[in-house]
Amino acid sequence: MTPETIISIFLGIGLSASVGFRVFLPLFALSLAGYYNIIPLNENWHWVASSSAIITLGIATLLEIFAYYIPWFDNLLDTIAIPLAAIAGTAVMVSTIADLSPVTTWALAIIAGGGTASTIKGTTASARLTSTATTAGIANPVISTVETGTSMVMSAFSIFLPIVAIILVVLIFIAIRKMYKSIFTKSKKV
Repeated sequence: MTPETIISIFLGIGLSASVGFRVFLPLFALSLAGYYNIIPLNENWHWVASSSAIITLGIATLLEIFAYYIPWFDNLLDTIAIPLAAIAGTAVMVSTIADLSPVTTWALAIIAGGGTASTIKGTTASARLTSTATTAGIANPVISTVETGTSMVMSAFSIFLPIVAIILVVLIFIAIRKMYKSIFTKSKKV
């Protein structure tokens, strides 16, 4: 495997993690990065860098960000966003992986891309649901702001510093593991 291939995998996993926080924001970032030739896209994914894709994904990004500030709609949106995150995580991974066979590319995209995105999205959806139950949704805008900010940061690191992005993904998964471990430990004591 070449260094370019490894970097492209890190880029894809980083963007997939970002998809777990906001589905359209990393796709919009990928579109802009492709348009400005910051990152190379697979030849079948050059359409992502088109002006119409930038406009469409930009509008979708804004709508998604604002929709998460509507108290009851945010939880409803999560039910749709979990499967969308898996699809979008797979898509960003496929669009960025370079120099691998189609079988390897799709296997990595589905497992690493879709798996990363859906795991993070499932965790954020659980956090929002817990917030709704414990604070009557009052804390949900804070969670939405953190998710949007994290998605922006992860997208930027993924595009400009993919090695840092993969480290952040590992740290996110360690935090998720600790969170679930503490929840299960508390539930066993009850």
